[in-house]
Amino acid sequence: MKKLSILLLLIGALALPAFSQQDTVVEEIVARINNSIVTRADLHRSRDQMIQELKQQDPSVTNVAIESREKNLLRDLIDQQLLIQKGQEIGITADAELVKKLDEVRKEVGANSMEDLEKVAEQQGISFEEFKQNMRNSIITQQVIGREVGSHIQVSKPELQAYYDAHKSEIAQPERVRLSEILISPTPVKPAGEKAQPMPEATPEQIAAAEAKAQDALKQIKAGTEFEAAAKQFSNGNSAEQGGDLGYFQRGSLSKDLEEKTFAMKQGEVTDVIRTKQGFVILKVTEHPESGTPTLSKVEDQLQNAVYMTKLQPALRDFLTKLREQAYIDVKQGYADTGASPNQTKPVLTAERGSANTPEKKKKKKFLLF
Repeated sequence: MKKLSILLLLIGALALPAFSQQDTVVEEIVARINNSIVTRADLHRSRDQMIQELKQQDPSVTNVAIESREKNLLRDLIDQQLLIQKGQEIGITADAELVKKLDEVRKEVGANSMEDLEKVAEQQGISFEEFKQNMRNSIITQQVIGREVGSHIQVSKPELQAYYDAHKSEIAQPERVRLSEILISPTPVKPAGEKAQPMPEATPEQIAAAEAKAQDALKQIKAGTEFEAAAKQFSNGNSAEQGGDLGYFQRGSLSKDLEEKTFAMKQGEVTDVIRTKQGFVILKVTEHPESGTPTLSKVEDQLQNAVYMTKLQPALRDFLTKLREQAYIDVKQGYADTGASPNQTKPVLTAERGSANTPEKKKKKKFLLF
C-alpha cells in the first residue's frame, strides 16, 4: 500500500506542467510569461489533475463545480511560472531540498538507491526527470511564497481574539478518546478492505493460546515495554504496523462496555485483557482531550496558523499581481488569465529595424508570434 500511494504521488505530480522553455518543441502555445510558455497540453494535464482531485474529495462533484475551478486553471499556471522565475531571480535553487525529498520518496517505496527509484517510476510509465523537475518547481514556489509573502505577515493578539470569538462553535470539541489496540485473535484476521467472509470457528485450544498470548503482552507492557512496540510484536490486528493506533472515538461510536471503560480512563492508561468477538484486546488511551470550548491560550498556535492562512491568500494575490505588472505576459486570443492586472505590459511586436544591441530590441527578441 505504501508503494502504491507514493507511485500515485509521482503520477499526480506529473499532472502538473513542467514549464517549457522557448527552445522546446511544443504544439499550441496558450501563454508566454517572459521567456517561458504554457501550452494547451499543460492546460489539459492541469484540468485532468483538478478533476481527479475534486472527485477524490467528492465522488458526486458536479460539472458546475468543475467549471468554476476550470476558469482559473490558466491563472494558476501563470502564477506558478511567475513564482518559479522569481525564485530563480533571488537565487533559490532547491537543490538540497530536492535531494532530501527524493530520498524520502525512495525510502517510502522501499528502493535501495535512486537508480532503483527511477526504475520503479519507469515501470509505472513515469518520466523520472519530469517528476524531479515538478518537485523542484513545487519546492521553489513554496520557498518564494514563504520568503516574499509569508515572512511579512504578522498576526496580532486582537486578531487572534477576534477569530477565537467568531469561531467558538467550531473550536468546541465533543468528548472523545484516541485509542490504540493490541488484538490477539484466535483465528486469522481479515485484511482491511477485503469483503467479509465467514471465518472458521476457533477451537478451545486456539482460544486458550490467544488469551495466554494477550496476558503475556499485558505483562510486558506493565514491566515497561512501550505499548506501540508490543502492538507490533503481538497484535495480529490491521493496526499493528501503526503501533496499534485506531484514531479518535466520540461517545456513541464504541460498544457500551468499551465506552464505559475507556472514557473513564486518563491519557496513557491501559486496560486489562478484554474478550471481544474478534478475540482478546488490550486498549490504551493515547489521548483524552477535554470536551467543550478550550481557552484561547490552549489553541493559540492552531488559531495563529488559521489567521495566518486567511491573510496569506489575499497577500499572495497582491504579490502575484505585482509580478504580473513587472513581467511580459501574452495570452492567446480565446483564453483568459483571470488574475491579469490592468497595469500589465503586453509585449508589442513592431516592424522597426533597430540595432540588435539596444535594450528595446533585446526585450523584443524574447517573444515569438503564436
